[in-house]
Amino acid sequence: MLTMGVDLGSITAKCVVLQDGCQVLAERVVKGGMVGGGAEKAVAEALAAAGVTQEEITYVVATGYGRVIFAAANEEMSEIGCHGKGAFFQEPAARIVIDIGGQDFKVIKLGAGGRVVNFVMNEKCAAGTGRFLEVMAQALGHPVSELAQIGSQATGKVAISSTCTVFAESEVISHLAADKKVADIVAGIHESIARRIAGLAQRLTLEDKILVTGGVAQNQGVVAALAERLGREMFVPRFAQSNGALGAALYAFEKSTR
Repeated sequence: MLTMGVDLGSITAKCVVLQDGCQVLAERVVKGGMVGGGAEKAVAEALAAAGVTQEEITYVVATGYGRVIFAAANEEMSEIGCHGKGAFFQEPAARIVIDIGGQDFKVIKLGAGGRVVNFVMNEKCAAGTGRFLEVMAQALGHPVSELAQIGSQATGKVAISSTCTVFAESEVISHLAADKKVADIVAGIHESIARRIAGLAQRLTLEDKILVTGGVAQNQGVVAALAERLGREMFVPRFAQSNGALGAALYAFEKSTR
């Protein structure tokens, strides 16, 4: 039996094709979330990679900000539940999930069987999110994909005190004008994100096994700064960016076998 999960975020669209509720046949992440045909492109690429057609998919669950506009879904589900489901599938021992997306971040506490028992999230400000990183990268004149490598060369951390993205961007520009090392500025940016997320995460009782998911999980500088802030080891699963879509595909399997 084939099921599909589609996670429509603010920046990217993610699609996972799942076989029999246990094997990921294909996973795709494409630019363009709620606009620009991102969902359709992610689905088409995932189907092609899996070597199957849309007609062979038994059930489709959509999640994320744009789930309501994805007409091909059989059902829509909360992204919190989908992230919990995906995290438990990838690491059954996980009890905390830190998901850092394009426009928000959330910390999810899991119970037995991957059940969500509590969560906190930041959705009023882009600080600490993928969008924040993109703005800082633009201010520095580097692709966002290079920040982790640049930050790894830091010999110190330049403080970024503003929690507002606009003001933080001004700080970065001022530091560049003051001839501060770019690597040290990047390290400060990573620390700023970690500080913001850790402040929210500490509202929950943290466990030792913490998974970091979302697009920002690809930035090892942020992950390392989080580990230092929280005093715990961070784990980045294989399907970190598509974790929500994976959870949606798992829910689709459950729905189709009832």
